[in-house]
Amino acid sequence: MFLERLLALATGAIVAICLGLGLVMMALGPGKKAAGPAPEIPIADVAPAPEPVDPRLAARARVEQAIAAAQEYRMFFLRLRQAFPADYAAAIEAFADERAAEGAQTTSVDFYLAESVRRLRQARGVLAAKAEPVALSRVFDLQLDVLRAISAENEKLCAAFLYGGVDQDFHSFAARRRALAAEMAVVGLEAIASGRASQLERSAPSEEDFRALEKALAARGLRKPEIDSLLDGKTPDSPFDDKKTCALGQTYLEALRALPEPIRLRIYGLAVELMARS
Repeated sequence: MFLERLLALATGAIVAICLGLGLVMMALGPGKKAAGPAPEIPIADVAPAPEPVDPRLAARARVEQAIAAAQEYRMFFLRLRQAFPADYAAAIEAFADERAAEGAQTTSVDFYLAESVRRLRQARGVLAAKAEPVALSRVFDLQLDVLRAISAENEKLCAAFLYGGVDQDFHSFAARRRALAAEMAVVGLEAIASGRASQLERSAPSEEDFRALEKALAARGLRKPEIDSLLDGKTPDSPFDDKKTCALGQTYLEALRALPEPIRLRIYGLAVELMARS
């Protein structure tokens, strides 16, 4: 049973919930291209530069101008450049190469954010498992905020987000809530940076930890089929509707947050490590 629960944690909804898989999937879905040419938005502290002759340099300049013009995303990219300069440079170069190859086509700045998050998580995400308690917990607290925000707008979209499924409705939501998407990205980055600096070692959650979580879920009114779907990855005979699925995700995160800190951090740490390695 203990091994089954570890495997369920690795593949179940909790990983998608807690790590904002919807944001990462946004980079792989139909939200990559902007609807039309991106407007040139003047930024007070970004002086316009002469257009470089080299097409690749021109593409890089356009990418960085687009990022600078996205006020909500600017802090993430500034922090990325400061904390992980090599990762920042590699991401910008990749975007510039793609833009140069595609000519006049315009790539959405939302894609730049989502793809940068994906690249950083893939390269360094395991470090978040070693972050200071506040930095690691903040990742999960924010995921609950995101889940509540999506649920308030669209329960079907909320249920899809829990399992990493996104469509045009999700892209529309993300475009409307850029500040929230940016905060998700920054919080994840800070957890990775904290883990690199702190290098805190955490043991894997034990069977006793899962029992504590099971009791916490039961105390919040969940029945055995609902708990089994969360802890053991079991699919109920009658699948839950979108409203129930969304509510279960929120209850799960709320129950986790209320656990004693040592238990909570062990589960958080394993979840972020599994997701980074997936």
